[in-house]
Amino acid sequence: MINGFSDLILELWGPEAGGHARSAVGMAELPYSIPVEIEAEVAIDG
Repeated sequence: MINGFSDLILELWGPEAGGHARSAVGMAELPYSIPVEIEAEVAIDG
């Protein structure tokens, strides 16, 4: 799933604006039995 999200970001914003870093945190389980948690910090120039 994480690779799919990375592919989506690159497809939406291209390699220059969509370049990003990933990290993983090990947990026994996430709340509400969700399989993946994705967080983002973005800067938008206007």
